[in-house]
Amino acid sequence: MAEVVALHFNLYEDGDNYWSIEPVGTESFDLKNEDWCCDEIFDFGTREAPLIWKEEKAWNEILDEMVKILKKYLEQGKHANILKKYQGVGIGFVDGDVKMLFIK
Repeated sequence: MAEVVALHFNLYEDGDNYWSIEPVGTESFDLKNEDWCCDEIFDFGTREAPLIWKEEKAWNEILDEMVKILKKYLEQGKHANILKKYQGVGIGFVDGDVKMLFIK
């Protein structure tokens, strides 16, 4: 069985000002190829139940807000050390670019 080497937070625009996010584990990590985040092997049980919220903002504002929240967690969060054991942690909309939050 493949091992999770990196984490990615998939963002979705669900319509009518609804947004969702799901963390996934990937079996590859390559800064030169953003497709590493498509190599999902683990979804933490969130595929069928992602975190969903309603917020009246543009997609780029949602992305910026989530980047800020996750970076703060990686700096100060109670379990940040668990996330930092992976080679990298990224975030992005599933049809967009990856923003790196942490690189080991």
